[in-house]
Formats: sequence, structure tokens, C-alpha cells
Amino acid sequence: MDAVPVEMTRERFEELVADALDEVPEELLGLMSNVVILVEDDPPHTEPDLLGLYEGHALTSRGWDYSGVLPDRIFIYRRPILRICDSDEDVVDEVAVTVVHEIAHHFGIDDARLHALGWG
Repeated sequence: MDAVPVEMTRERFEELVADALDEVPEELLGLMSNVVILVEDDPPHTEPDLLGLYEGHALTSRGWDYSGVLPDRIFIYRRPILRICDSDEDVVDEVAVTVVHEIAHHFGIDDARLHALGWG
């Protein structure tokens, strides 16, 4: 297990994810459909540096036959975020960026467009 520059409990990290969600405009949150947001300590072992992940069917790809499916999932990965941050303030910022980034995927916005918009 890698050492992290910032020590933070899982509970505190989950609070930061909730705070980041509180910053998303209500109109946008209201458009989200059939999606859950989960905090995990680690990403899949094949992608150890992954900060977040969207799994599911973006709203833009859902057709008339979209029904009876499990919720989409947004994962926010605690340890990789803590590894790249130098302070609590960095963690707050990175969590916010990661949450927005993964929500954008739910709306069908790809990585190239997110980078062009400054949401790396």
C-alpha cells in the first residue's frame, strides 16, 4: 500500500464528496437519472491511478428501450486522490473536479470535451 501525503478518514472523504455534490447546480442534479455515487478506497487493480469512474449508459445514449436496468454507478476513489494531493485543500479541489468529471460522463460528455472545458 502506498503512503499518502494527506491523511484523511473515509468518513471525512465521503463528506467532501457530499459537499462537492452540493455544489452541483440543482437543475443539473435534477436531470440525473438512475445513477448512484459511491466512494471506494481503491480503483480496479488494472488502473491504480484512476481517480473516478463512470459505469453505465450515458443519458445521451439511452433510447426508447432503456428500462429495467440497474443504476449507473459513479465511483470516486479515495486513495489515488489522496496520493496526488499535498494538502486538505488540494483534496477538496480534486474531489470537486473528479465528481464533476464523472457526472459529465453521465450526461454523455467525453474526456476530450472535458479537457477542452478545463475539467481535466
